[in-house]
Amino acid sequence: MTHQKTKDIQKRYEGFLQTPCLWNGNTIYGLHQFIIEPKSSKIDIDINEKLRLGKYIERFVSYQLKQEESISIICENIQIQREKITLGELDCILLQDKKPIHLEVIYKFYLYDASVGKSEIEHFIGPNRKDSLVEKLDKLKDKQLPLLYSNECNNYLKSIHLNVSDIKQQVYFKGQLFVPFSNKEHQLTVFNPNCIAGFYINKNELEKFKNCKFFIPNKKDWIVIPHKNVAWLNFEEIHLIVKEYYQRKFSPLCWMKKQNGEILKIFLVWW
Repeated sequence: MTHQKTKDIQKRYEGFLQTPCLWNGNTIYGLHQFIIEPKSSKIDIDINEKLRLGKYIERFVSYQLKQEESISIICENIQIQREKITLGELDCILLQDKKPIHLEVIYKFYLYDASVGKSEIEHFIGPNRKDSLVEKLDKLKDKQLPLLYSNECNNYLKSIHLNVSDIKQQVYFKGQLFVPFSNKEHQLTVFNPNCIAGFYINKNELEKFKNCKFFIPNKKDWIVIPHKNVAWLNFEEIHLIVKEYYQRKFSPLCWMKKQNGEILKIFLVWW
């Protein structure tokens, strides 16, 4: 593994560890958050760069769990099948203090749009408006977690000597939330306010940041904590690049460096 790749993985792992869980203590949608203290450590695993971000993050979670004395992983990424048709996948079954937990791992980026839905939960949508937080919570509650109670899964659990009634279900749901630039002091009531990672601007608002420098990280680096050692673009350069993104109806995540050196994380939205 190259030195650069090792450095990239480490930066992403640090960013992952420092991303808070989307909610604390209280349950949302009846979903219980998994509790684990983020301990910074050197990560020494090779990860296939071709993995999509969700799968990439599952590797980080796996590594993080293995650092904990109180946790042992029983199985990961288990495909549950009915007559060769995959019904779904269990992300992880682990023992925490010898108690079995079925854990689903989620890491998402959502933008607050008050024009969508009627509640704080419903106001959060994906950067390209294709998905929403509510859809993800519904999928967890109605599809992913109930999979554990299917007959097919029960057969699998028997094979690893587990009884479904002993297993608790939890989610490890981390997220970065972005609020509109026009309302960037917005306070969250349901979700963890520490999840607000920045704001988003539309094409008309970009003009306000003419004196800033910009950098568009690749998708794997969306989780990285912004730093100054990148190839910054000026306003004219970013303007041209962003036009292409907008034509494809894609909203890129950007790092923006202000004149005073402060670096912010923003989304440039096409809508």
